[in-house]
Amino acid sequence: MNRILDLYLYRRYLARWTRAGQQADRTPLPILRHQRDQARQLRARLDQLIQKADGRLVRPLVGSSRFSTPLGTDWSWRPDLWREPLDRHGLASIPRKARVDGHVTLFHDCPLAEIAFRQVRNRRDKDLAPFSLVLETFDFAGSFFSVSVEIPSEAAADLTKQHLIRLDTLVEQERPVQLVARLNIQHGPNTEHVLRELDTTDAASSIDFDLAHLEIHERRIEKLWLDLIMERPSMNRIVLRDLTLCRHHRADL
Repeated sequence: MNRILDLYLYRRYLARWTRAGQQADRTPLPILRHQRDQARQLRARLDQLIQKADGRLVRPLVGSSRFSTPLGTDWSWRPDLWREPLDRHGLASIPRKARVDGHVTLFHDCPLAEIAFRQVRNRRDKDLAPFSLVLETFDFAGSFFSVSVEIPSEAAADLTKQHLIRLDTLVEQERPVQLVARLNIQHGPNTEHVLRELDTTDAASSIDFDLAHLEIHERRIEKLWLDLIMERPSMNRIVLRDLTLCRHHRADL
């Protein structure tokens, strides 16, 4: 009986909102304003249901942090942009500094700002990350375009020169572009940088940032962030299908 009653009420509500939409052009404004407010409240609940349903019904699962790590890993992380849906799925003509979410920011120096980003759902069987970041550039007149990722404070806790920071990426490009990864380590008033170039001949790339040669005060390490820098990415479509970070101890010799 409950299922029959639910079906009956669903059909009544569906007919009501269908009729309200068809009559919106001639509905008195006070009633129309009330219907609009109700529709917005209903849409928020429906969007929440659709978002959660999509996360459970398509692969890979939203929120997944599953990826392979080397032996001796004591911290690993996949940024939320590749795990959870954004409130704003995309933006065209992005400014020179565009905050994507709580961890990822886009920077560029192109005066034309003919750049767009989108978050898309990964659906391939081989994808481990639930989402991808799609970057599209057109007539790029600047010199650089970078994706900056703020690394959680847990990565800096008890970090020593015996650690290696590993970056794994899965990148697809329409045209070859030079990709340079820069790990930034702030200790006290100083900041050290480690630069590594990604191999773009293969979509999957893995690099280690070695901290052994850096002049850092281990007890004063406060903050880490990663810059993924693309030089002159004119007329290109770059898809960052996955990005993960982990730290592991150097192998004993």
